Amino acid sequence: MKPTVHDARLEYVLMEVCQMNVLRRSYGDFLHGRPAIGLLIFRVVTGLALMIHGYPKMQKPMSWMGPEAAVPGFMQFLAAIAEFGGGLALVLGFLTPLACLGIVFVMLGALLLVHIPAGHKWIGGGGGSMEPAIGYMTAAILLFFTGPGSISLDRRIFGKHTPSGLSVVKRKEPASIK
Repeated sequence: MKPTVHDARLEYVLMEVCQMNVLRRSYGDFLHGRPAIGLLIFRVVTGLALMIHGYPKMQKPMSWMGPEAAVPGFMQFLAAIAEFGGGLALVLGFLTPLACLGIVFVMLGALLLVHIPAGHKWIGGGGGSMEPAIGYMTAAILLFFTGPGSISLDRRIFGKHTPSGLSVVKRKEPASIK
Protein backbone atom coordinates (compact mmCIF):
# COMPACT_ATOMS: atom_id res chain seq x y z
CA MET A 1 0.00 0.00 0.00
CA LYS A 2 1.40 3.35 -1.07
CA PRO A 3 1.64 6.11 1.61
CA THR A 4 -0.64 9.09 1.02
CA VAL A 5 -0.24 12.78 1.78
CA HIS A 6 -2.69 12.27 4.65
CA ASP A 7 -0.43 9.57 6.14
CA ALA A 8 2.56 11.92 5.92
CA ARG A 9 0.64 14.71 7.70
CA LEU A 10 -0.53 12.36 10.44
CA GLU A 11 3.01 11.06 10.90
CA TYR A 12 4.30 14.67 11.13
CA VAL A 13 1.66 15.63 13.72
CA LEU A 14 2.39 12.55 15.82
CA MET A 15 6.12 13.23 15.64
CA GLU A 16 5.60 16.87 16.71
CA VAL A 17 3.43 15.85 19.66
CA CYS A 18 5.77 13.04 20.75
CA GLN A 19 8.77 15.37 20.69
CA MET A 20 6.80 18.01 22.63
CA ASN A 21 7.46 20.52 19.86
CA VAL A 22 3.83 21.62 20.03
CA LEU A 23 4.20 22.63 23.68
CA ARG A 24 7.65 24.07 23.11
CA ARG A 25 6.26 26.38 20.42
CA SER A 26 3.39 27.54 22.63
CA TYR A 27 5.85 29.30 24.93
CA GLY A 28 7.33 32.62 23.97
CA ASP A 29 10.26 34.13 25.76
CA PHE A 30 10.18 33.47 29.49
CA LEU A 31 10.10 36.60 31.65
CA HIS A 32 13.18 36.88 33.85
CA GLY A 33 14.43 39.05 36.71
CA ARG A 34 11.89 40.83 38.91
CA PRO A 35 8.90 39.89 36.71
CA ALA A 36 9.86 36.21 37.08
CA ILE A 37 9.92 36.55 40.88
CA GLY A 38 6.52 38.26 40.80
CA LEU A 39 5.09 35.52 38.58
CA LEU A 40 6.54 32.84 40.87
CA ILE A 41 4.84 34.37 43.93
CA PHE A 42 1.58 34.86 42.00
CA ARG A 43 1.67 31.28 40.66
CA VAL A 44 2.39 29.72 44.06
CA VAL A 45 -0.30 31.70 45.93
CA THR A 46 -2.92 31.15 43.20
CA GLY A 47 -1.97 27.48 42.81
CA LEU A 48 -2.15 26.77 46.54
CA ALA A 49 -5.53 28.51 46.77
CA LEU A 50 -6.82 26.40 43.86
CA MET A 51 -5.47 23.22 45.46
CA ILE A 52 -7.25 24.06 48.74
CA HIS A 53 -10.41 24.91 46.77
CA GLY A 54 -10.22 21.66 44.78
CA TYR A 55 -9.08 19.28 47.54
CA PRO A 56 -12.56 18.48 48.89
CA LYS A 57 -13.67 17.69 45.33
CA MET A 58 -10.81 15.21 44.98
CA GLN A 59 -12.25 13.22 47.91
CA LYS A 60 -15.26 12.25 45.74
CA PRO A 61 -14.20 13.34 42.25
CA MET A 62 -17.10 11.71 40.38
CA SER A 63 -19.85 12.84 42.76
CA TRP A 64 -18.74 15.97 44.63
CA MET A 65 -21.79 17.91 43.38
CA GLY A 66 -24.18 15.45 45.04
CA PRO A 67 -26.59 12.82 43.72
CA GLU A 68 -29.04 15.32 42.19
CA ALA A 69 -26.39 17.11 40.09
CA ALA A 70 -27.21 17.70 36.44
CA VAL A 71 -23.49 17.51 35.63
CA PRO A 72 -22.28 13.99 34.73
CA GLY A 73 -19.71 12.31 36.97
CA PHE A 74 -17.00 12.42 34.32
CA MET A 75 -17.36 16.22 33.99
CA GLN A 76 -17.20 16.55 37.78
CA PHE A 77 -14.01 14.49 37.69
CA LEU A 78 -12.48 16.80 35.05
CA ALA A 79 -13.41 19.85 37.13
CA ALA A 80 -11.83 18.37 40.27
CA ILE A 81 -8.65 17.52 38.34
CA ALA A 82 -8.54 20.98 36.75
CA GLU A 83 -8.82 22.69 40.13
CA PHE A 84 -6.52 20.54 42.25
CA GLY A 85 -4.15 19.36 39.51
CA GLY A 86 -4.20 22.75 37.80
CA GLY A 87 -3.28 24.38 41.11
CA LEU A 88 -0.38 21.97 41.55
CA ALA A 89 0.74 22.66 37.97
CA LEU A 90 0.73 26.41 38.68
CA VAL A 91 2.78 25.96 41.85
CA LEU A 92 5.39 24.00 39.89
CA GLY A 93 5.12 26.09 36.74
CA PHE A 94 4.57 22.86 34.81
CA LEU A 95 2.35 22.64 31.71
CA THR A 96 1.10 26.10 32.62
CA PRO A 97 -0.88 26.83 29.42
CA LEU A 98 -2.78 23.53 29.67
CA ALA A 99 -3.47 24.03 33.37
CA CYS A 100 -4.71 27.57 32.69
CA LEU A 101 -7.07 26.41 29.96
CA GLY A 102 -8.56 23.80 32.29
CA ILE A 103 -9.00 26.35 35.07
CA VAL A 104 -10.61 28.90 32.73
CA PHE A 105 -13.13 26.36 31.41
CA VAL A 106 -14.02 25.10 34.90
CA MET A 107 -14.52 28.61 36.27
CA LEU A 108 -16.52 29.62 33.22
CA GLY A 109 -18.69 26.55 33.81
CA ALA A 110 -19.10 27.48 37.48
CA LEU A 111 -20.21 30.97 36.50
CA LEU A 112 -22.63 29.83 33.78
CA LEU A 113 -24.07 26.77 35.54
CA VAL A 114 -24.12 27.87 39.18
CA HIS A 115 -23.43 31.49 40.03
CA ILE A 116 -25.29 33.42 37.32
CA PRO A 117 -28.44 31.22 37.36
CA ALA A 118 -28.53 31.46 41.18
CA GLY A 119 -28.33 35.25 40.98
CA HIS A 120 -25.14 35.45 43.03
CA LYS A 121 -23.58 38.88 43.33
CA TRP A 122 -20.05 39.57 42.12
CA ILE A 123 -18.95 40.04 45.73
CA GLY A 124 -21.32 38.30 48.11
CA GLY A 125 -22.28 39.54 51.52
CA GLY A 126 -23.04 36.28 53.26
CA GLY A 127 -24.60 34.51 50.28
CA GLY A 128 -23.07 32.96 47.20
CA SER A 129 -20.52 34.97 45.29
CA MET A 130 -19.00 34.95 41.81
CA GLU A 131 -15.81 36.48 43.22
CA PRO A 132 -13.69 33.27 43.57
CA ALA A 133 -14.62 31.96 40.11
CA ILE A 134 -13.92 35.33 38.47
CA GLY A 135 -10.66 35.69 40.42
CA TYR A 136 -9.36 32.23 39.52
CA MET A 137 -10.42 32.63 35.90
CA THR A 138 -8.69 36.01 35.62
CA ALA A 139 -5.52 34.63 37.22
CA ALA A 140 -5.49 31.72 34.75
CA ILE A 141 -6.00 34.07 31.79
CA LEU A 142 -3.12 36.24 33.01
CA LEU A 143 -0.77 33.27 33.36
CA PHE A 144 -1.87 31.84 30.02
CA PHE A 145 -0.79 35.03 28.25
CA THR A 146 2.30 35.93 30.32
CA GLY A 147 3.59 32.41 30.77
CA PRO A 148 4.98 31.04 34.03
CA GLY A 149 8.20 33.05 34.03
CA SER A 150 11.76 31.79 33.97
CA ILE A 151 11.55 30.32 37.49
CA SER A 152 9.46 27.35 36.38
CA LEU A 153 9.70 23.75 35.26
CA ASP A 154 8.22 24.85 31.94
CA ARG A 155 11.30 26.91 31.20
CA ARG A 156 13.61 24.07 32.20
CA ILE A 157 11.74 21.60 30.00
CA PHE A 158 10.41 23.68 27.11
CA GLY A 159 12.78 26.66 27.08
CA LYS A 160 15.22 27.14 24.27
CA HIS A 161 18.29 24.98 24.90
CA THR A 162 21.93 25.49 24.05
CA PRO A 163 24.16 22.61 22.85
CA SER A 164 25.27 22.18 26.47
CA GLY A 165 21.65 21.48 27.45
CA LEU A 166 21.20 24.62 29.56
CA SER A 167 18.03 26.63 29.09
CA VAL A 168 18.45 30.07 27.62
CA VAL A 169 16.31 33.07 28.42
CA LYS A 170 16.34 35.66 25.67
CA ARG A 171 17.28 39.12 26.87
CA LYS A 172 16.90 42.36 25.02
CA GLU A 173 19.96 44.50 24.89
CA PRO A 174 19.45 48.01 26.31
CA ALA A 175 19.19 50.75 23.74
CA SER A 176 22.47 52.55 23.32
CA ILE A 177 22.65 56.15 24.46
CA LYS A 178 23.72 58.52 21.70
